[in-house]
Amino acid sequence: MVDMRIGVVAPARTISREAAARMQAFMALNWPAHDIVFHPQCFMIEGHFAGPDDVRAAAFLEFANDAAFDAIWFARGGYGSNRIIDAIMPQIGAAARHKTYIGYSDMGFLLGALYARGIGRQAHGSMASAIGRDDKGVDAGWVLGWLIDGRRDGLEPTLDGRPAAAFNLSILTTMIGTPWLPDLTDHVLHVEEVSEPLYRIDRMLFQMAHATQLKGIAGVRLGAVTDIVENDVPFGENIEQIIIRWCREMDVPYLGRSGIGHIAQNRVVPFGVV
Repeated sequence: MVDMRIGVVAPARTISREAAARMQAFMALNWPAHDIVFHPQCFMIEGHFAGPDDVRAAAFLEFANDAAFDAIWFARGGYGSNRIIDAIMPQIGAAARHKTYIGYSDMGFLLGALYARGIGRQAHGSMASAIGRDDKGVDAGWVLGWLIDGRRDGLEPTLDGRPAAAFNLSILTTMIGTPWLPDLTDHVLHVEEVSEPLYRIDRMLFQMAHATQLKGIAGVRLGAVTDIVENDVPFGENIEQIIIRWCREMDVPYLGRSGIGHIAQNRVVPFGVV
């Protein structure tokens, strides 16, 4: 295997230098022939964000357009990557089209936009700052094992040869009606959610079920739905009942659960066909 160089940028929120050091140590221990480089922008703080919009966009473009990097591993989620899509897409260069891009949650904005335009390869998976928080090394090992060694043990086990895509539900529904939502015809769509009450999840699924841009998907799998905010009165349905009802409304098969989400052991789902 040729040595791989992975670049890390933070299109949304900042990370600590300690988080970066943990990942660098993990790489040095387990994949010493390969390199991971954190852009200095990852550690900036500008209000909610890891630097102003233009700085975050410039950092992404610097690494994405650099042929010395083989992959872009997003530092973390939070909110903010949607604010830089319009700035970065017209400036995507040739080198960016041959990279792998990995992340999830808010990074779904960029993964979806890149996938929609056939720019590189995308995967929903754990991010570069997770070790020591939700991840004891399993999730990062799954991502790096797949990326560097081509291993499949960390892939979502329900992947069945059909094209797939995976999104946080809030991000997916926000992309509906924009030019950045990819064509998911014939895809198995995996969705997950965190820190929302059931009525909001129900409302988002209403939007998903009636979105003309999502007509033609092959089916839906439900990932983890965690840290559910309690309603002021019981909602009256559980998450399985909710997703089944909206899949019926959408007239697509509900295919069962998926091992993705804001959880330890967040499985990898490459976009398209593995």
